[in-house]
Amino acid sequence: MTDNRTYPPPMAGEREMLRSWLDWHRETLAVKCAGLTDDELRLRAVPPSTMSLLGLVRHLADVERGWFRRRLAGEDAGRLYYGDDDPDGDFDNVDTASVAEALATWRREIEHARAAEATCPDLDVLAKVDREGVHFSLRWILCHMIEEYARHNGHADLLRQRIDGATGE
Repeated sequence: MTDNRTYPPPMAGEREMLRSWLDWHRETLAVKCAGLTDDELRLRAVPPSTMSLLGLVRHLADVERGWFRRRLAGEDAGRLYYGDDDPDGDFDNVDTASVAEALATWRREIEHARAAEATCPDLDVLAKVDREGVHFSLRWILCHMIEEYARHNGHADLLRQRIDGATGE
């Protein structure tokens, strides 16, 4: 695996540190997917799980979209790969999904997320209220996104090792 990630700085302000760690984790997923064929990206972890690297890319595109477009920016942006009638569509429906489209969509959602975050004057900005009436700060969203990627990058480690034996952080 080619690894061109930039490690987060050991000393930085809070916002720069959160941005840097989130970007590092985003690029970690890209590293785990790099150099694989479309079929390898579709390979499932362990039956009956439908998790695959392509599914992780699709899932995280939707997560980026949900937190940064819908919640933070207040956009009317629908879900990409799943809905109430298909709650695991991001993972389940990869057999004929376009890998190029999924990767491009994921990258596009990351760029939208960065733009939405950059418009916020500080980390205490509150996102749109959720269905339960809860406000989330930008700080919470960034921390949650780091956690989301870190968890799924652990899955990506195992998937990549199963595919071609490649390991690494």
